[in-house]
Amino acid sequence: MQIETKLPKVGTTIFTVMSQLALEHKAVNLGQGFPDFETPQPLRDALTRAMDEGRNQYAPMSGIPQLREQIALQVDRLYGRRISPDTEVTVTSGATEAIFAAIACAVHAGDEVIVLDPCYDCYEPAIALAGGKTVHVPLRLPDFGVDWQRVRDEITPKTRMIMVNSPHNPSGAVFAESDLDTLAEIATQHGLLVISDEVYEHIIYDGRTHLSVSRRPELAERSFVISSFGKTWHCTGWKVGYCVAPKLLTAEFRKVHQYLTFCTFHPAQCAFAEVMEHDPQHTHALSTFYQAKRDRFRELLAGSRFKLPAVRGGYFQLADYSAIRDTDDLNFCEWMVREAGVAAIPVSAFYETAPDAKLVRFCFAKNDETLVAAAERLCKL
Repeated sequence: MQIETKLPKVGTTIFTVMSQLALEHKAVNLGQGFPDFETPQPLRDALTRAMDEGRNQYAPMSGIPQLREQIALQVDRLYGRRISPDTEVTVTSGATEAIFAAIACAVHAGDEVIVLDPCYDCYEPAIALAGGKTVHVPLRLPDFGVDWQRVRDEITPKTRMIMVNSPHNPSGAVFAESDLDTLAEIATQHGLLVISDEVYEHIIYDGRTHLSVSRRPELAERSFVISSFGKTWHCTGWKVGYCVAPKLLTAEFRKVHQYLTFCTFHPAQCAFAEVMEHDPQHTHALSTFYQAKRDRFRELLAGSRFKLPAVRGGYFQLADYSAIRDTDDLNFCEWMVREAGVAAIPVSAFYETAPDAKLVRFCFAKNDETLVAAAERLCKL
């Protein structure tokens, strides 16, 4: 029996490959983006209560009303946009599901979707499965800013959508007001839909403010804005995210969502609704919490031969290894696991055509002991 694959360019993700390699070599895993510290105790207590109270069966397809209401209140509080929890918020099984559903509901065969490289690896497979064509526009180096003229140059009559991500994974770059201005101008002029991947929206540094597309009515009315409870509450394994979109787009989004996962882990939804109501300040503390980790990790690597670009948001640090070894980034990451006992992610995994930048990505969402252990090994390279 033979099968013609629908995803000929897809194999096992680099995150799985590097995590497995880290296990085999008993390496410190700074590759895959997950915290190694515990989820807040009040959230775990709320989850247990929800299970004990019998919230163990199917949740409503769009998410429980209490959680959708809390999400709507947060969007209003943070971004000044009033949305309907009933018709503009959908709870999903992680941000990846939300990205897939948004693409599947809006992209038709032959449509073109612009993505900004380097980008998260789930974007292109979802576009391909919808029958669309991914158009890759590289970000500028070394600051990973958007070359908006190049974006304009790639727009054709077939362009349906543009995908953006701020704070950016893997670089940590963040949008400025001018980026939102230009994105709004381009999307409005060409009638484009927007997917705004904002899973690190609460993790932004040095006094900056997250510039969500929700802040701009002309963008919000044509955008799927996607976020992640896993990133915000240190529980990536729970796989709970959400999508905010105007009523018309949400109706189409839910058509896919209801047949993709139908609903999302019910006890966790109850727990998130409870902690969001009683601890709305949790999100405000995240920037300070993670900035301390960013600064600590950079301080620990100050004596190494790595060059460290600035990190404006998110919980990843890029590192230039050109002073250590003259090889491609995948080979370097494999060598580093074996020789130094530290796992990272090669940045080329986020590109269609990677530049010869010699960059790897470390995750610093770790306990101090983990960061110290990793840095001691890295400083010996």
